[in-house]
Amino acid sequence: MPFKIIASQCTGCSACEPECPNVAIAEKGGTFVIDPKKCTECIGHFDEPQCVAVCPVDNTCVIDTSLARYQGPA
Repeated sequence: MPFKIIASQCTGCSACEPECPNVAIAEKGGTFVIDPKKCTECIGHFDEPQCVAVCPVDNTCVIDTSLARYQGPA
């Protein structure tokens, strides 16, 4: 499942944006958002999602359970 950023917890620090290997994170209205169409959970790049690894606020980058899990290239 792709990750999402809880906007109310995002400090806008931008630590996550340059770490995303899929360029799925962008600034929007002072906080950051993850494009679920680009998020691969960092599968094939890292052992853990980089947004989670670098975010200074616990539980801000979380799995979006409303969307299907990343399936890899077709």
